[in-house]
Amino acid sequence: MVKPVVLFGGETWAMTEMDIKRLGTWERKILGINGPVEEQGLWRIRTNQELRELYKDLETVAAINKKRLEWIGHAVRID
Repeated sequence: MVKPVVLFGGETWAMTEMDIKRLGTWERKILGINGPVEEQGLWRIRTNQELRELYKDLETVAAINKKRLEWIGHAVRID
């Protein structure tokens, strides 16, 4: 439910490198809610790669770029 709210209007954003870093940080914090993993009696935090494999649809920035391309295609087709 949170991701659609974050992506709302994303196709019109002028994103800077700082915005991209902030979105990545936000995404990582949200996924951190799942907490650490216990392996052999030791607790550890999941790596970014593990989170990508667990949640196939991560990459908020990639989703924004996809929406931007879809919007540009729509705008080009308008007479």
